[in-house]
Amino acid sequence: MKKELKQEQLEALWKAVVSLDTPEKSRRFLSDLCTEAELQAMGQRLHVASLLRKKVVYVDISQLTCASTATISRVNRALCYGQGGYELVLDEE
Repeated sequence: MKKELKQEQLEALWKAVVSLDTPEKSRRFLSDLCTEAELQAMGQRLHVASLLRKKVVYVDISQLTCASTATISRVNRALCYGQGGYELVLDEE
């Protein structure tokens, strides 16, 4: 697949996400788009990010969320060096 086409598809996805103005619409769209396992993984990562921001240690996060230390580390890396996406939604809490 050409790079331009992939970028167009991603832009369409970002626009679709932004167009969803209620949690119910978001739930319906994401339920159609993603598998249950993908949704669970994303929810888990968001929970992990929230706990990391509260300075909860890895061992406790793993026990609370059942996330692996690899997942916790990945989320922590995104919090420290990522695009700031987690902060955009966590600041709304």
